[in-house]
Amino acid sequence: MSRVQLALRVADLDASIAFYSRLFGTEPAKVRPGYAGFAVAEPPLKLVLIEGEDGEATRLDHLGVEVESTGEVTAATDRLAAAGLITLEEKDTSCCYAVQDKVWVHGPGQEPWEVYVVKGDADTLSKGEDSACCGTAEKASACC
Repeated sequence: MSRVQLALRVADLDASIAFYSRLFGTEPAKVRPGYAGFAVAEPPLKLVLIEGEDGEATRLDHLGVEVESTGEVTAATDRLAAAGLITLEEKDTSCCYAVQDKVWVHGPGQEPWEVYVVKGDADTLSKGEDSACCGTAEKASACC
């Protein structure tokens, strides 16, 4: 089963966890420093909260489609490249406290999209020292 991912950068992680727990009627599946991930059953959604700067308004960090296998990521990569989109592939990358294979593309407004599979747990938010990397065009390959 595939599901859409919405990743938000939030100023107050605890308040956001409380709000989204009430909104979707479920607790986060994973909470780590600076991060919370929800696996919402209905509607099928992977909601990711990434801690941002104090006082900063919540903003879109990135969007994604979580799939079940590396083969599906490869198929998406081939399909997107054949459609003329610029792709960036990552294999065995640590992102959002998980080991993932993924491919990135950007929409016409530079909104970052990933198609990814979670292969296991990781001990860090990202593979780099800079955990504030998700969703920026110049740093998208470093994380989420």
